[in-house]
Amino acid sequence: MLKMFSTQCAGIFQKIQQSEEYALEDGARLLAQAAVGEGNIYIKGWKEMQAVEVLALEGPEPLWCAKKLEKLEELIDADRVLLLTRFSNDKEAAEMAKQLNDSGIPFIAVAGKTETDGEDLESLSDVFIQTHVARGLIPGENGGRVGFADTMAATFIYYGLQFAIDEMMADYED
Repeated sequence: MLKMFSTQCAGIFQKIQQSEEYALEDGARLLAQAAVGEGNIYIKGWKEMQAVEVLALEGPEPLWCAKKLEKLEELIDADRVLLLTRFSNDKEAAEMAKQLNDSGIPFIAVAGKTETDGEDLESLSDVFIQTHVARGLIPGENGGRVGFADTMAATFIYYGLQFAIDEMMADYED
């Protein structure tokens, strides 16, 4: 099963690399605006996506000028936000997205794309990056699917953003 899971994860990473390339560049540009200005990059992850939040803030290579988003009232115009959640129709994340829009704070959303009747993160965000994970990646013993690798996909996306921001910052400093 591990070999099958590994193959499926590699496929997800390849799909992200190919189909989210422009969104990653746009997202990195948007976040870098805070880094070169007077702002900060605020990060908010829901449920298991808090793992990426912790990585960005406390990992061995933290994201430059990143902070945990705790209160929307603390944001200024120069700030940028990175939201991470399992699915694009997450009601709590969509509510925060609406508040960010109302406040004029640009933000990126990272999530698995889902169908919805109302507003979702894809329609509300300035940049939407899809994880391409909507269900478990491999068949389970009981007929269902297991290996829901959304945090792995989000971590891959996070590193793509971080590498691009680092490149932009290096060019900016030169």
